[in-house]
Amino acid sequence: MTDIGDRALALHPRVALRPEPFGALAYHYGNRRLVFLKHPDVVRVVQALGEHRSVDAALTACAIAPARRPSFHRALAGLVESDMLVEAA
Repeated sequence: MTDIGDRALALHPRVALRPEPFGALAYHYGNRRLVFLKHPDVVRVVQALGEHRSVDAALTACAIAPARRPSFHRALAGLVESDMLVEAA
């Protein structure tokens, strides 16, 4: 499997983000899952994913430091597993 950093991802079309002071709530209208995005930087990256050719390109565009990227990769992989993120078209 390709490293998550090389993948082109986007927010699932049936997922809505609701801003919160801690970050955001992500609600999937298809599977009815609710996920807490616990940091504003994660929200910013999730919102930017569809505009970039890869996860790492989105992280660069959002000025996420290289030392923080492994934690973002893990968080985004979890969002893929929960069907909040999908492969970008």
